[in-house]
Amino acid sequence: MSYKTINICAHDVELQGRVSAACASEGSSEPNAAMMAVIWPVSVASDVEAAYASALAAGNEHPGADETVVTDGMILANVQANLPPEP
Repeated sequence: MSYKTINICAHDVELQGRVSAACASEGSSEPNAAMMAVIWPVSVASDVEAAYASALAAGNEHPGADETVVTDGMILANVQANLPPEP
């Protein structure tokens, strides 16, 4: 685990968009706000961090947009585990 990789991952705008979409698919009425609440737990998840770090090491300039790096299933599982309930 690298704090540098986690930080890059958490600030990846393309990944943030995908996480927002997952929050919306889970029923969030404010998916962008929900994304902000879960982006760090998603980024620190061991599966996401390892895949993201590997992609960066391989020279992938857009790992957050690459569905073969961070899969929708990985995003969904981590969003479901961390999405706070709607008020």
